[in-house]
Amino acid sequence: MKNKVQLIGNLGQNPDIKNIGEEKRVAHLSVATNETYRNSKGEKVTDTQWHSVVAWGKLADIAEKLMVKGTEVVVEGKLINRSYVDKQGVKRYITEVQANELLVLTKKGT
Repeated sequence: MKNKVQLIGNLGQNPDIKNIGEEKRVAHLSVATNETYRNSKGEKVTDTQWHSVVAWGKLADIAEKLMVKGTEVVVEGKLINRSYVDKQGVKRYITEVQANELLVLTKKGT
């Protein structure tokens, strides 16, 4: 089996771009996916899931140049689990998608 994730959704905010060292760049994206279904009463329900996405290098450049809040995107990558210690000394766990491909479905500003 392979660790592979594919999402089609919309950015919840503008990409957060950071420079790490002199030559590394990273973009943090918040992507919302929606699933619509009918509940037991026949009512239409939309379930929104939020996904943290990290894009490195040239993908970070693409995110910065072509994406803004609301942009519809396709993200392909793999799930990464990591942990860190916050300022209060509490260990936190994060699951995020490490992107290896980004495709913009709507133009910036539309």
